[in-house]
Amino acid sequence: MQTRFTSEQSRDPVIRQADAILRKCVHCGFCTATCPTYVLRGDELDSPRGRIYLIKGMHEEGGSVSAAAVKHIDRCLGCLSCMTTCPSGVDYMHLVDAARLRIEAAGGARPWHQQALRLLVGRLTTSRRWFRLGLRLGALARPWRRLLPSALRPLLALVPDRLPAPSPSLRAQEFPAEGPRRHRVALLTGCVQAVLDRQILESTIRLLTRHGCAVVVAEGAGCCGALTHHLGQEAHARGKAAAAIEAWWRLTAEGGGDGLDAVVINTSGCGTTIKDYGRMFAGTALAAKAETIAGLARDVSEWMAGLGPLAPVIATGQRVAYHSPCSLQHGQRVRDQPRNLLKQAGFTLLEVPEGHLCCGSAGVYNLLQPDLAGRLRDRKLAHIDGLQPELIATGNLGCMIQLGSGTGIPVVHTVQLLDWATGGPRPWQSTV
Repeated sequence: MQTRFTSEQSRDPVIRQADAILRKCVHCGFCTATCPTYVLRGDELDSPRGRIYLIKGMHEEGGSVSAAAVKHIDRCLGCLSCMTTCPSGVDYMHLVDAARLRIEAAGGARPWHQQALRLLVGRLTTSRRWFRLGLRLGALARPWRRLLPSALRPLLALVPDRLPAPSPSLRAQEFPAEGPRRHRVALLTGCVQAVLDRQILESTIRLLTRHGCAVVVAEGAGCCGALTHHLGQEAHARGKAAAAIEAWWRLTAEGGGDGLDAVVINTSGCGTTIKDYGRMFAGTALAAKAETIAGLARDVSEWMAGLGPLAPVIATGQRVAYHSPCSLQHGQRVRDQPRNLLKQAGFTLLEVPEGHLCCGSAGVYNLLQPDLAGRLRDRKLAHIDGLQPELIATGNLGCMIQLGSGTGIPVVHTVQLLDWATGGPRPWQSTV
């Protein structure tokens, strides 16, 4: 793609990065066939190629950002299916992230109520304390849902009936390995998942310690910054990410700790961002530490696959529809490991048609674009229902919530099934 940046514009490192990415695009359109919003809407501007043209124009023209550009960029899920498809290697992830940052910096590019909602979502979800309080208030507000502004109603729809008590495993501590220690790993405890589903954290700790890993919950490592990073709220995201980097760095031998073999992550959306810390902090005082932590980051399925074959201790055999989160299959290119682990654990794995398409969760997309998110969820569940599974497994809490909001089939985290197969508790309620 030809670009027309002035010499003055080219001195801006953001423009230089965008220019290098834009020039790789050859307009082939392969990306349109695997873009969820283009598949749904058939609008060129709701495809990666169309958005690339909008982003190019936004950077070249400078000044204010058009309402059309904001509308179509905001409709992008950030699923990165286009990057898997693209034969030219266009780095769409960093291009659209920079565009969101530009839109956010423009201030008045969005109506005030949309901007307020994005700010509210970004601040609430990334603080365990405020998120828990917000969910409690949301539960109280549900009877008056119809009286609330329409923008707030999708938030209430996802408020759980019951909130679990905070897990004691969230406290900074080290869980010793069962038997001889093979590895020492840090575990991301996160923000949203820590409040909504403590069982995923506890299943992960049991699974890792059972397979010879000492697991460290680091003091000061909470939210990784992924949610606000993808909202374009970069200062907030960097603050959260920097705190996590410093907390994990102190565990490494270079940081004066006892050494660390990996940072294990059981929320794939977070994993994609953590693996990109090196780029996020390039040229800053944290660059070397960020690069080290990014190099240690592993999805839990990726890490478990490297420990050797699983040895299930119970008979499983359930028919499991596996939904591959976009952030795992496209963002991290981790595809076979969770599938192979589920098969090793004895489950009958069912492949979901159109498995490359997003379920509509996409971080907080289902809160900001509920109509499109709902259509994607229903499309995904129609494919899953056709398989007649007993369970749905996935590797990301957002996908679990999104799919669970539209089906009665139990939706569980992959790690919960692996934990159960190797000696942990059953992760779903039987309907028999």
